[in-house]
This record gives sequence, structure tokens and C-alpha cells, in this order.
Amino acid sequence: MKALFGVSLAAALAGACLTANAAPITSAATSVRGFYMQHGGWEAPPEELDEVARHGYHDGVEGARKDYGNHRRPDVNNRDEFRHPPVPGRDREAYRRGFERGYHAGVEHLYHDHM
Repeated sequence: MKALFGVSLAAALAGACLTANAAPITSAATSVRGFYMQHGGWEAPPEELDEVARHGYHDGVEGARKDYGNHRRPDVNNRDEFRHPPVPGRDREAYRRGFERGYHAGVEHLYHDHM
């Protein structure tokens, strides 16, 4: 349901921008923050990730939130979930790849956008 709403909202916004002779909304996709704001908010996992990587992405965002809330220096390598993924061995790399992307998106939003 959220994905359908996000797609509908993005299409409506794109149509409104084109109708108003404004710059196309896709120009914001050149930045990481712009991409995620268009596709369901900054914490939404990218659509191209598989299920395991999306799980990792979500956990990475939560890891960044925990580090921010505890006033820790942001470092993905300090997260136990990144070093020791809670998934079977065959899924470890996909989870870690997603976790790292989610963690970096969280750090960008929490540490840099709130200043």
C-alpha cells in the first residue's frame, strides 16, 4: 500500500511540475537525499535491493538512529549488526551491503540535515 501511494504521489508531483513549466522532479534525484525524498522518505530502502538487502538497509537506518541518539561518532564498522549479520551465511554480503547503504542514509539525514 505504501509503495502504491509513493508511486502515485511521485507521478502526481511530476505531472504538477511539468504542468507548471517547472524543472522536472527527477532533477532532485542527483543527490542521495533527493532520491529518497522522492521515493517514500529518506528511510525507505531503494527498490532495486532484494529482500535481504532491504532488511539490512532498514537495520542500518535503525543503527544510525541508535548511534545518533547515544551521541556516538558515526561508524558503520562499530555496529555489531554490520560486523556479525543476523542472517544465514549465504545472505551475509547482501545484508551487509544493504545495512551499509541504510546506515549512510541515516547518518546523512540525522547528523548532517539536523545541523
